[in-house]
Amino acid sequence: MVKLCLEIEESLDYRSRSIRDDVTGPLVDALHAETGILRKRLKSGVAFDFRYTSKIAREFVMSRPETPDHVWEPQTTKLLVYLSHKAQQAVVGGAYFGDQAVLVAREMASHGGVCHAFEPNADNFEMLSRNAELNGLRNLRTFQLGLWDEDGVRLQFVGQDALAGSVAATGEVGEAAFSATTVDAYLAREGIEEVQLVALDLEGGEFRALRGAKRQLSLPAARAPNVVFEVHRSYTDWSNGLQNTHILSYLSSLGYHAFAVRDFQANYDMGERPIELVLPEKTYLEGPQHGFNMVAVKDVSILKNDRFRFCEGVSPKLLLHKDPALHHPVGGF
Repeated sequence: MVKLCLEIEESLDYRSRSIRDDVTGPLVDALHAETGILRKRLKSGVAFDFRYTSKIAREFVMSRPETPDHVWEPQTTKLLVYLSHKAQQAVVGGAYFGDQAVLVAREMASHGGVCHAFEPNADNFEMLSRNAELNGLRNLRTFQLGLWDEDGVRLQFVGQDALAGSVAATGEVGEAAFSATTVDAYLAREGIEEVQLVALDLEGGEFRALRGAKRQLSLPAARAPNVVFEVHRSYTDWSNGLQNTHILSYLSSLGYHAFAVRDFQANYDMGERPIELVLPEKTYLEGPQHGFNMVAVKDVSILKNDRFRFCEGVSPKLLLHKDPALHHPVGGF
């Protein structure tokens, strides 16, 4: 049935809207309404156990080819693996079931690096830890904790599963509450002086977590971490320009240069296509409420090679059914 849905996507002329969001995706969702834990492998042999509870799971199940090279967000995944290549220490906040943290840890294992992955949701933390064990990644350390700008605080979820954000816990929240720490406090307790990569997908909590990493982010360029994080219009006011948002102003004050990462929020085979980056002031931001990933570095030279392409006047959102001039890779598919 999944293969039939993929064939429908290929055969129908359905350009003004997303056929997957409107037609085939809901059909596949219904098929998986009562499934338990699923398992799927990547082309590299890396295996993932996961529950079908989000768009991330849907896209993974509906991948084309059937054995893909990533789980979710092809260009962001490629970027994280690239930034992990020589990293000795990495922190991943909002690690979910390990869709990207597992690949970061696998890349780091080749040179003895360690990935510290934080996921406060109990079910997702179970899958994250399970996938670390499934792939024999002893260098993937998992913690059922949130990341924030205060150590030892209690937070609670707002939203569900992959879209769940965090706020300070109030009143009697019971099992909905969880503990959080800061990047700086955690590293200090572990005796880790420097981390080379920080990746955050916290549904609005990214700024708070980055404030909690100020000691690391304040290090000179040769020692400061590279940072990959999400921004979303629901949590970030970019009406005065993306470059003037609170999160980018903060990073800029610490010496960082930020770029929007052009990507699919999906599983889409991008092969060896370069990762397209856009300066904040050159990023097309019109449209409904949406979010995308960004990368911030102090040494821009690490992005100046054939793995990357700099462009301007385009959207970070790659979308098959939208204006190709704005939402397709430069040069087309």
